[in-house]
Amino acid sequence: MSSGKQSYRDLKRKVLAVLRSDNFGQRLNELCHLPARQVINPLFSFLLSTDERIRWRAVTAMGAVVTNLADEDTESARVIMRRLMWSLNDESGGIGWGAPEAVGEIIASHEGLAKEYAPVLISYVWEEGNFLEYGMLQRGAVWGVGRVAQARPELVQDARHYLLPHLTSADATLRGLAAWTMGLLGAEAARSQLEALLGDNAEIFLYLDRTLVCRRVSHLAKKALDGIDGKGELLP
Repeated sequence: MSSGKQSYRDLKRKVLAVLRSDNFGQRLNELCHLPARQVINPLFSFLLSTDERIRWRAVTAMGAVVTNLADEDTESARVIMRRLMWSLNDESGGIGWGAPEAVGEIIASHEGLAKEYAPVLISYVWEEGNFLEYGMLQRGAVWGVGRVAQARPELVQDARHYLLPHLTSADATLRGLAAWTMGLLGAEAARSQLEALLGDNAEIFLYLDRTLVCRRVSHLAKKALDGIDGKGELLP
């Protein structure tokens, strides 16, 4: 029994070393070569990390590992997706930290799972769906939609209408994330709200291209308008 516990601790340390690494992008494949069913539990634990860099890298790693698993055993990958979704259910007894972000990353990364689970992700930002009431989880859901919009925008077009209220949220992070996502989705209907944000100098942190960056809401709104008009790079 103790040796089993030790092997799990060793695996967790190995996963953490990759997540902490200065060359995380290059070392990510190391996690994909470990047995997926074993490495998933440490990754779930790191979704709860108070270190933002570790938490976000765990989201990226979850996407890579589950994508790799889905190519070999789709049903096992579905089990992980259901586990993530269950963690967001009140009956789970937990809060589901990092789960909507991980769902978004997996959907962005794997075409088959994307077609199955994109509607579930959209339901997290729909007030009449499975709306995530807690503000931090709603941030994660909006980021997840934006992440999918980067890779498979056609699957989350329905989210445009549901994200409009976030453009006037009291939460600057939700305003910025919604603006970023609207630009990726080419949401013409959001133009007036985005224009109203051009003077919003609140700064937020946004995880982009595996890096945590600081951006003003006004900057994200400007980039979103450029995206809607087909001008410039969509990466803020």
